Amino acid sequence: MSLSGASERSVPATKIEITVSCRNLLDLDTFSKSDPMVVLYTQSRASQEWREVQRRLQNQHLQTGFPGTSVPGPGRGDRRSGQPRRTIPHDIATMQLCANKLDKKDFFGKSDPFLVFYRSNEDGTFTICHKTEVVKNTLNPVWQPFSIPVRALCNGDYDRTVKIDVYDWDRDGSHDFIGEFTTSYRELSKAQNQFTVYEVLNPRKKCKKKKYVNSGTVTLLSFSVDSEFTFVDYIKGGTQLNFTVAIDFTASNGNPLQPTSLHYMSPYQLSAYAMALKAVGEIIQDYDSDKLFPAYGFGAKLPPEGRISHQFPLNNNDEDPNCVGIEGVLESYFQSLRTVQLYGPTYFAPVINQVARAAAKISDGSQYYVLLIITDGVISDMTQTKEAIVSASSLPMSIIIVGVGPAMFEAMEELDGDDVRVSSRGRYAERDIVQFVPFRDYVDRSGNQVLSMARLAKDVLAEIPEQLLSYMRTRDIQPRPPANSSPTPAPEQP
Repeated sequence: MSLSGASERSVPATKIEITVSCRNLLDLDTFSKSDPMVVLYTQSRASQEWREVQRRLQNQHLQTGFPGTSVPGPGRGDRRSGQPRRTIPHDIATMQLCANKLDKKDFFGKSDPFLVFYRSNEDGTFTICHKTEVVKNTLNPVWQPFSIPVRALCNGDYDRTVKIDVYDWDRDGSHDFIGEFTTSYRELSKAQNQFTVYEVLNPRKKCKKKKYVNSGTVTLLSFSVDSEFTFVDYIKGGTQLNFTVAIDFTASNGNPLQPTSLHYMSPYQLSAYAMALKAVGEIIQDYDSDKLFPAYGFGAKLPPEGRISHQFPLNNNDEDPNCVGIEGVLESYFQSLRTVQLYGPTYFAPVINQVARAAAKISDGSQYYVLLIITDGVISDMTQTKEAIVSASSLPMSIIIVGVGPAMFEAMEELDGDDVRVSSRGRYAERDIVQFVPFRDYVDRSGNQVLSMARLAKDVLAEIPEQLLSYMRTRDIQPRPPANSSPTPAPEQP
């Protein structure tokens, strides 16, 4: 159904109701299923601009009107009906809590308390939405301030029950339950003006002991709400993702003519390299307006003289390494396999530095660079690669590494930097810009390549939005308003 231009026609006042159902949506929440939301836009026939007219969370009707009818603005409740204001999805709540006189659970010491926050669901169940850190050996802990999306806490309903459990941490995972209390987002928000004290109650103790009062108290010391820009805000404001591909052509991948090779060009199915490229590229290309992707290979001997290259264009065009669309990248990749000799060693640094030079030229937030490296994991320039990553961490750039084959990938895990931030010569990466995943973890056992690619794409792209946002925050770059955004400058090509 097309609604484009409806607001520009001279038609009687009408109201329509739209019901939307979805199947097999990706699960994007860490602790639970996704909380889908439908957003309705209309497009102006004259300006071709899209305007949001309504949004609804799951299990809500999507109603909207055209000329002559009143439409509540996005993220706002109907004030006439008394419904509470619905949350803007990117409101972030920040709070700090402490506890006093909690029950002692450890035999040789005090307790090691931590909190678990649960959001209530429509069916009466609860879903974990946050865990605090553990404060060791105390009955009067003070937890660090933490932030959580308001949507994760209450799913848009300010009066929805929020349950908080207090536990004593045990090394073996059998944490001891101390007690619980309930609240709501609306009640939590009162702490913006005053301390709020909650009694921690243990239902079993309360039933067994007549003189039981409580198992301690928890005090909400502070609570604030800030609106943060989202990845979508920047995309709608004109930020372009510039996608570059780098493929490992070293001999450790095996002879492409043999079925045992990771580059084997089977007439019946895609290789792991081709699947990884197609899975990531087909999604990320939707955020790139010109669909022109620089694509490189590394670690091969090039004809005719047999020169070893760590950064050669797959289309064999040194002046213009761009391929048209992901299909163009795949075509150039297959052609290179037929013409170059797989060799070595495996160097990442040259192609990282190549993309970084392009990213360094545009720092206004209009362009963000994503480099996809597909490799079998045997890296020969670890020191130089870490130096390149540390330098690139201050630029509008992210690096995705997909490991194919049976290698252990310890070096790739180190570059990922989730546990220990990447460093070089005493200098640490400004941001976490590397995401590594081993392709074998996503291969469907039944051989369904479409499902394998969908699983890979979901995880491999999961960190890109936050990495983009972290760059924008550190540079204090705000998204351009969609309706008034100026033309986005052409990207610098790596």
